[in-house]
Amino acid sequence: MENLSNVLVFTLSGFNETMEVRYMLFSITILCYIVILLSNITIIFTIISDRKLHKPMYIFLCNLCINALYGTAGFYPKFMFDLLSEFQVISYAGCLLQTFVIYSSALCDVSILTIMAYDRYVAICWPLEYHSRITNHTIIKCIIFSWLTPLFCIGTLVALTTRLTLCGSVIDKLYCENWAIVKLSCSSTMVNNVTGYFVIITYFCHALFIFCSYIRLIGACQRSTENRSRFMQTCIPHLAVLFNFAVALLFDLMYSRYGSRTFPQGLRNFLALELLFVPPIVNPIIYGLKLTKIRKQIMKLYLRNNVSQTG
Repeated sequence: MENLSNVLVFTLSGFNETMEVRYMLFSITILCYIVILLSNITIIFTIISDRKLHKPMYIFLCNLCINALYGTAGFYPKFMFDLLSEFQVISYAGCLLQTFVIYSSALCDVSILTIMAYDRYVAICWPLEYHSRITNHTIIKCIIFSWLTPLFCIGTLVALTTRLTLCGSVIDKLYCENWAIVKLSCSSTMVNNVTGYFVIITYFCHALFIFCSYIRLIGACQRSTENRSRFMQTCIPHLAVLFNFAVALLFDLMYSRYGSRTFPQGLRNFLALELLFVPPIVNPIIYGLKLTKIRKQIMKLYLRNNVSQTG
């Protein structure tokens, strides 16, 4: 195999079978990105502008929407540029940066969903202790944890990747990701693999905590009509978002670890893109429609804007 250890540019071969419909894909992509920007910015602005929404659950939701903007910024502009370009390439540094942004955002989603599960657990199972447990200091620590942990984990993986000697420059995907780069290595990847499994175990513990929290929540709701009502109003949207994100992340992991060239390119592209298309669009819509206070505030802002324009 030719030694390409000084790779400066990667080729994204996932675009090979999309060029015939690239203008249609570009139109769909730019529409999706506009919806992502508008829906997430609307939720963020709604929460920031209304002091009644300056509560832990809504603050965590605001961070979830900010993270969606951060993660999609690492994918959509480059993806749309590639759809209109003759050659789909990305620099070595750009590839590492895209990997860092997309996957730190994905792990940040898990961390934020974990602290949201903890918030709902305390609110429903320990209502009298809620304000003593979920203080402003606790909220700040949770937000710092939800951002710094994924940034550190993915930053470590990316840093370890830079030490590898590469023997290839073709990434069989529509965007860069760490495992795709590691697979191009012709040197030992044991340290990368061990660190990768450590990150997986860390976030598996996050998922386990969420699962245990909701088992307790369901048990508490069976004993109280009031708790059941609170569960339906605030926890069902969270569960829907969790399910949506878990399916998307599972698809991405299946593609990265076990994706086969024998699979149709269209199926492989779908598995790769589901994580970046569906959750950022669906999550703010779910919360905006289901959470009564946010829905009412959005309608109030919309009506106020219409009145000012007609006036």
